Amino acid sequence: MEALIDYSLRLTPGLLLIASLLVLTPAKQVLMRIMVLILGFVLMRDAMTPEDLWRFGITDTAVWIRFIDDPVILVALAVMSGLLCLGLQQLPSLGKLVRWGNLTSWQTYVVGIGAGLAVAAPFVVLAQPVELAERGGAVVGTVVLAVLLMALVGNLLEELLFRGYLQSYFEKHTTSVRSALISAVSFAAAHVYLASTVTDLGWPLLAFVLIEGLACAFVYLRYGLVSSALTHGIAIFVLASSLV
Repeated sequence: MEALIDYSLRLTPGLLLIASLLVLTPAKQVLMRIMVLILGFVLMRDAMTPEDLWRFGITDTAVWIRFIDDPVILVALAVMSGLLCLGLQQLPSLGKLVRWGNLTSWQTYVVGIGAGLAVAAPFVVLAQPVELAERGGAVVGTVVLAVLLMALVGNLLEELLFRGYLQSYFEKHTTSVRSALISAVSFAAAHVYLASTVTDLGWPLLAFVLIEGLACAFVYLRYGLVSSALTHGIAIFVLASSLV
């Protein structure tokens, strides 16, 4: 649990400033509040790298992701993300923006899972010529379920911010397609620091997140947040699980 403690201590000063900014921002300034929350999320996500809570790499043909092989820490991070989602939904100026989709329709789940597999598929194909040891190595069987939980719940928070809040906000001010494009490009832009400074993966990582962002944005447009969160989570799980 030392890594989780160190991670929390690393985050605390920045999150205190971001929380202060959120409190100071008037509730009617919805877009500003969304951007402040995205700033906080980027801090939380990118701080995982120096604490070795996840790792990235690139070979000639493959981008790979691996989470820390401690299921307790992964479950704890997923729970934290879930609690943050619940907390953010209590903000009246934001919670009402979200379209969750039809939770009783099989299409919500099948489309989300199928789109996630489709996003991951070309990257899986590109990875096949590369030995598993060169793209992160095998994930321990006892950790796979924790990786799945982290991929789904952790990325639910990201989808809530970029699709549930940002995309829904712009849908009120422009066309649906343009709002989806804004959401996808903003999502990719929010990974620039991760791609160019925190890691040295550069354009391959940005290409992946742009494709992923476009898929999630257009799935959200038609099927809602549960479906887009599945798209995002399944794509990350496929790349991070070493099952393929």
